[in-house]
Amino acid sequence: MQNEISEFFGLYCRNTDNNFKSAFFSQICPYTNRPCTKMRKSNPQTKIGTCTVRFQGQEVILCPTRLLEDKLIFQDCVSLLKKPEPDDQVFLVPEVKIPGGHVDYFLVSVKGEEIKDFLGIELQTMDTIGTVWPARQMFLSKQGISIKEEELQSKKTFAINWKMTMKTILLQMHHKSGTFESLGKHYVLVLQQTLIDHIKKEFNYDGLKQSDSQNYIHIHSYDLSEKENHFKLFLRSKESTNSAGIAKCLDMNKMPDVTLPSMVSRLCQKMKGKTQLPLF
Repeated sequence: MQNEISEFFGLYCRNTDNNFKSAFFSQICPYTNRPCTKMRKSNPQTKIGTCTVRFQGQEVILCPTRLLEDKLIFQDCVSLLKKPEPDDQVFLVPEVKIPGGHVDYFLVSVKGEEIKDFLGIELQTMDTIGTVWPARQMFLSKQGISIKEEELQSKKTFAINWKMTMKTILLQMHHKSGTFESLGKHYVLVLQQTLIDHIKKEFNYDGLKQSDSQNYIHIHSYDLSEKENHFKLFLRSKESTNSAGIAKCLDMNKMPDVTLPSMVSRLCQKMKGKTQLPLF
């Protein structure tokens, strides 16, 4: 099954009525109305613009900014703030540093000049192994955009780096959850349902239950539905736990598939016919 790009600067790639050429030249992200922040390392002036890819038959979001559609993810967090009064205001504050790293967003409830409540929101989408660039260039060529011939001949492809992404976000959650729990404030991880599915297979997910405002650590999962020739973000589930639940999640579900004899056998196989480096 061919892996390909599904969204280009927010445009649904299977809708041939979209003006991909205009998006290619403007390089504007539709979710921020600013230039795309994902750039080629070899040419920072070129924005990649690949929001979502189709991998092994499912849509996988690569860019965290793609989760900002209609501010839905923030609206779904408002209920975790202390009950607002009519003249309260809610502000969105990006990139705040705390012990353990930065938090993508803070949702802050304000009355006059006084902060009444706040919560942290973390976004996590998928990383790739390999490069999406050849698939992007092949797509653009089919849209009548001039692409270098050597790029169209490239055999390079991409896969999804499930394992690294899972470990990275769970460690981040582990580091930061204790901070929010000690403050008595909520902390929300926003991700795609397919990543949740992989975490459930590889890690101990027993500590997460149906969303409960008494818990301070929350996971909101989202997915994409196809509507009127474009993708629409929608909420799939809300779950919650505490810092102990996140720590438990880092325990692998599967026991290590190795024994001492099998390890010795592997070493013997690797050493056959090899020239070893002397230690002394």
